[in-house]
Amino acid sequence: MHTPKGMRQPLVVFRSSDRFGRFTEAVARGMGTPAFLIAMTLFCGAWLVWNMTAPEQWRFDSQVYGFTVLTLALSLQASYAAPLILLAQNRQDDRDRVQIEQDRQRAERNLADTEYLAREVVALRLAVKDMASKEFIRAELRALLEELERSNDSSDSGADAGGTGRGAGPAERP
Repeated sequence: MHTPKGMRQPLVVFRSSDRFGRFTEAVARGMGTPAFLIAMTLFCGAWLVWNMTAPEQWRFDSQVYGFTVLTLALSLQASYAAPLILLAQNRQDDRDRVQIEQDRQRAERNLADTEYLAREVVALRLAVKDMASKEFIRAELRALLEELERSNDSSDSGADAGGTGRGAGPAERP
């Protein structure tokens, strides 16, 4: 009472909230199994059979009062089970939120990468369209070859007329 509220030590100190979280998840996971339900059913059945058929001095829960101890035990179990299950669900929600955020970031990166690759493909297509094809290069080479042959033929015919038998020298070219 004499210490300020923020400076008081808690009654129970957990070394790790993660350890308690793992414990709550284990309890919730265990309570959600068919084995737990079968075990609880067998426990309650054995309790009822024992308290109805055992000798009076060995009974610990009276049928006359409606099995009050069993009702209290099941209520206590339920009162602890519900918060533990809720804590486990909260931890799972936190993990799901983190996973959703990571998925969103991954999707954004994938979209950016896809857009970049699409731009690169378009740029490559434009570059390829401007590039000369094999047929174009062959046609140009054929045209140049024919032009060279014509110029050689014309220079050969001009040299034969002059009687030297040689083509025009560098000084004689126009």
